[in-house]
Amino acid sequence: MRWSQTGGATARLKRETLLACIIASGIGLLDSTIVNIALPTIQRSLGGGLAGEQWIVNAYLLTLGSLILIGGSLEDIFGARRVFSLGVFGFGGASILCGLSPSIGLLVACRALQGVAGALLVPSSLAVIVATFPEDERGRAVGTWTAFTTVATVIGPLAGGALLAVASWRWLFFINVPFVAICLGLILRVIPLATPTTTRRSVDLRGGLLCVLGLGGTVFALIEETRLGWSSPAVLTPLAGGTLALCLFVVAERRARDPMLPLGLFSRRNFAVANAETLVVYAGLAVLILFLVLFLQQVAGYSPLSSGLAMLPVTGVMFVCSRVFGALAGRLGPRAFMGGGPLIGACGLLLLLRVGVHPSYVADLLPAIIVFGLGLSMTVAPLTATVLAGVDPHQAGIASAVNNAVARVAALVGTAGVGSVLAGTFAASLDSRLAGVKLSSAARAAELAAKHLVLGRASVAHLPPAQARALVEATNAASLASFHIAIVIAASLLALGGLAGAALIENPSPDQRGGLAAA
Repeated sequence: MRWSQTGGATARLKRETLLACIIASGIGLLDSTIVNIALPTIQRSLGGGLAGEQWIVNAYLLTLGSLILIGGSLEDIFGARRVFSLGVFGFGGASILCGLSPSIGLLVACRALQGVAGALLVPSSLAVIVATFPEDERGRAVGTWTAFTTVATVIGPLAGGALLAVASWRWLFFINVPFVAICLGLILRVIPLATPTTTRRSVDLRGGLLCVLGLGGTVFALIEETRLGWSSPAVLTPLAGGTLALCLFVVAERRARDPMLPLGLFSRRNFAVANAETLVVYAGLAVLILFLVLFLQQVAGYSPLSSGLAMLPVTGVMFVCSRVFGALAGRLGPRAFMGGGPLIGACGLLLLLRVGVHPSYVADLLPAIIVFGLGLSMTVAPLTATVLAGVDPHQAGIASAVNNAVARVAALVGTAGVGSVLAGTFAASLDSRLAGVKLSSAARAAELAAKHLVLGRASVAHLPPAQARALVEATNAASLASFHIAIVIAASLLALGGLAGAALIENPSPDQRGGLAAA
């Protein structure tokens, strides 16, 4: 990297560095939501039902959430440029493999590889920003990065819908390749190689393995329970094993010489509370995005593009407001924003309870989405700044990785857990509504297929009119009830995060707020 005479990076190279970080984080976070819009299309192409749809999402989140802490520690050991470029290159290769996958099993495996690469690139990007920008410029840079990367997360359904309107779902993965090439060029040009550290550190492979086994076992049980039931040994065994592995992970991190999760970071009150708030808020966000997209396409009859456009106002509100709220939080303190933002977002979600089987976008969806977007805008930039406030520069990578890991694990467990709840409520509701209705064997088969899909209509093309009408009405009503349950859960999670922020976040004193803005 070129440096000015005053010892800092030139303005142009700062902009290019920030652009590289935004592109890298953007493609990593975009892929956590862009695929959601194509789940019904992929399910029709490759099969798999609701479990297959969940695994396409969660295989990526599992490896990303499990290994992102190792990614952060690798960045602190080997330097941002090496780890950053390796992650971006690997992400591009895994994206190509996803696009070429001929079966649901191979697609899930390749999505897991994408998550491994994402675990390298996401934490490195924020650490590079912390290292590049001086304290008086860092708050604005983090706010810009937050705005664009959060927009990438929310805009995923829209981008996916637009692409599906003109091309195969496979292009959702191929489209990553040109962005990967641009990002690699910027990384190699503007980010300097790190000076080798004189302190020998080791990679916490034991911690990484325990984290993968713990999250993997737990999530496998939550997803497969919808198909096998809680009494199945194939569900109980991985659930017990995953829980044990997570307990052993905490013990191992306490004893490790160079832990992937430095538990000492949580001794800082604001760091601990901000990550707890991240856990519940991002779980609610993931539940909303996944199940709103499925409901709009599989029940309300929206096209992929239309369901993606439904979330466009969130993108606009985030883009306009994130930097403003980030700057205000730096001057006034983060507590009011981290408390009020999620509560406003929760109110927006509760407005979705007015949605019926055939919702009006302007009357039913738009007000809820705008209010939710405003609440999210108030939350994300202050939350990110609070996580990094007071962290030593050499710990920026791991601090960022911890927060990113919490967000991805939240999405992983949230969607898996709520999916399990919805599968049970949908099946019970459908059985109740069809009790006493005489159905042929073909109609019963259609009912069973609907139970495996959840949030969808039964296929009734070849059934007698009376049975077809009964199945459609029952599945519509059961899907709507299940969707409303998902919205209540998502809103409750956001509200819980807001209450925690309002009660527990500590505003810095006036002379310390410059440090918060800089972080």
